[in-house]
Amino acid sequence: MEKNLRQQKTAIIKIALFGPESTGKTTLAKQLAAYYVTEWVPEFARDYLQEKWEENQHICVAEDMMPIAYGQVALENKKLDSAKKYLFSDTNLMVTKVFSEMYYGFCDPLLNEAALEHHYDLFFLTDIDVPWEKDDIRDTSDGRETVFSVFKQSLIDAKKPFITLSGNKESRLAKATAIIDNLSIAKQHGISSADFVQIYNHGIPFDKIVSQLEIFKNGIAKASLISPATINNGILSLSEAEFEEKSRFFDLQKEKLKLKKFVPASGAASRMFKFLTAFLKDFDIQKETINAYINRKKDSNLSIFIVALDKFPFFESIDKKLREIYPDFETLDRDYKNYYFIKTLLSPDYYDFSNKPKAVLPFHQYKTHIANPIEEHLNECVHYATANQVSNLHFTVSEAHQNLFENEVEVLKEKVEKLSGTQINISYSYQNKSTDSICVDEKNIPVRDKNNNLVFRPGGHGALIENLKELDSDIIFIKNIDNVIQNHIDKIALYKKALAGVLLEVQQQVFSYLNAIEKQEIKEKNIEEIVAFLMQKLNIELNSDFNKFTVENKINKIKELLDRPVRVCGMVKNEGEPGGGPFWVRNAKGSVSLQIVETSQVDLSNKKQQDILAEATHFNPVDLVCGIKNYKNEKFDLLQFVDQKAGFIVEKTVDGEIVKSYELPGLWNGAMANWLTIFVAVPLITFNPVKTVNDLLKAAHQPQ
Repeated sequence: MEKNLRQQKTAIIKIALFGPESTGKTTLAKQLAAYYVTEWVPEFARDYLQEKWEENQHICVAEDMMPIAYGQVALENKKLDSAKKYLFSDTNLMVTKVFSEMYYGFCDPLLNEAALEHHYDLFFLTDIDVPWEKDDIRDTSDGRETVFSVFKQSLIDAKKPFITLSGNKESRLAKATAIIDNLSIAKQHGISSADFVQIYNHGIPFDKIVSQLEIFKNGIAKASLISPATINNGILSLSEAEFEEKSRFFDLQKEKLKLKKFVPASGAASRMFKFLTAFLKDFDIQKETINAYINRKKDSNLSIFIVALDKFPFFESIDKKLREIYPDFETLDRDYKNYYFIKTLLSPDYYDFSNKPKAVLPFHQYKTHIANPIEEHLNECVHYATANQVSNLHFTVSEAHQNLFENEVEVLKEKVEKLSGTQINISYSYQNKSTDSICVDEKNIPVRDKNNNLVFRPGGHGALIENLKELDSDIIFIKNIDNVIQNHIDKIALYKKALAGVLLEVQQQVFSYLNAIEKQEIKEKNIEEIVAFLMQKLNIELNSDFNKFTVENKINKIKELLDRPVRVCGMVKNEGEPGGGPFWVRNAKGSVSLQIVETSQVDLSNKKQQDILAEATHFNPVDLVCGIKNYKNEKFDLLQFVDQKAGFIVEKTVDGEIVKSYELPGLWNGAMANWLTIFVAVPLITFNPVKTVNDLLKAAHQPQ
């Protein structure tokens, strides 16, 4: 036997099975070799020690470590000659190294060096969740947890790429083959094993990473606008009396429905205070006045903020704190007062507003107290998302902020329940990390942080379609966390309930048609009526080929078009706010539909598309009511109705560098692209977002 510890060079993908005794390594190595029709490397020590035991009942001693190491390497190199694409090693020198250190308190330097240098494309760390099986050369099952921890830590310390495998032998094989198949694809894309493991541990399906990299390389097709949706051309206009009628219809139906309010609220308020953060970063009070800074930067936002300082709901609290921090505050120059106010507002040691979620910030000054968006949403919820004296409210939050939410809810929930006589059930969910996007630089090369790890960013609010999918409700009201109002809550409730009434009327008609189709009650004479409903009520245009279909195919097409989730979206007049609007859009297959389109989805280099965008009369205030169950009262799989081609490539900053990231099709854009859609014009009073802190100065957020 050749006595060296060098691995033979190879292009074969090598997988090492690694773990304590009796954890299924041999079983899995055999399974994988059979599955991929290739070789596996047995454990040399087993035959070596078994022979030693049978000869004279001698057990393993420290002097056996190097012969075992030499034998294992020779066996692996030999198996490489006949391996095809993959080689699976039942054991390796890392195992020998760990056992040497555990049992004898040392490891031969040659063995230690070789174990650390030996390359495997991936280690599978076999878990101890399988029964211990005793044999002549195994030690004992005592302390398996401790031994497993030692094995795991050795991989971490050696910076070896590993994934833990748990479960029975069938589930381990299924998991392992899926991982190996993806690892093979990763290698083809030049992705290292370490990066592959980081992606796996982040929970992002590898095919999504491949897809994202292709999107960065090839770009995303822009939306093809046909015309803006306008009143009576895609947007339903209701009189005040009709709003009240739709609202009453909803009230009559709601007791037999499961209602829920869904509030996307996971982001921090950093953008809300962006201009103040920039001011603190760039301003030196020793060198210039605030007015000079405003003129230098042409920063009208800062000017408005300072002039109206005492109108903000947090003014008195911060003013009081400043007098505690600076005993001579009253004697300070005005610039210093304003500078310290902004600094205290954003300082992590004090208010830290830009790092907190909008939900917990003071928004509205009432005579008796100051209300944050959580309180306002609780109040709204009991006004329109209540049935049988029960109201259900769901917040999507970041894991880091959930305690802040729960602390606020604990204080506010009982107060609102008492005033309204309504029980409020509150639930939370996080944006799934598996929907995150890898970040790349301008050359589409993945970006790394200071620790040389890949950088990921959340996939945008479109990821929340997965959160929405998990809710079990008949009617879901959607509204952003910052779109609340200080006054006129009864009016807000009226319009929200009216949208729900519109949805119920349409949904009931859709369900009646689908039930009739299932019972085979639809005849040729009924088709014309349903087609008129599709076109007039649901704004669905049928292809010219439809009239050539047989009756059976017409009915099948109608069923396909009707059997979808429903959304009714409020639309306000466009007054220049940034964001999406309602348009007639043609997709790649030539079908025309109503969609909410963001400016970033439009090809602004195309004059015609630019003109259509400019002609938009309405804006999407993210005021939605949704029906996510079918005519059989089963939940739709909402992921089946997403237009996967409607995502976004966005620019973000990481450690001061511009990077590109992929955002999923927006929740009310591409994520709902294939829903039944109705746009309804609603008054401007329903749209009161707080995008920057200065929006709190608008009438809707000020005391009356």
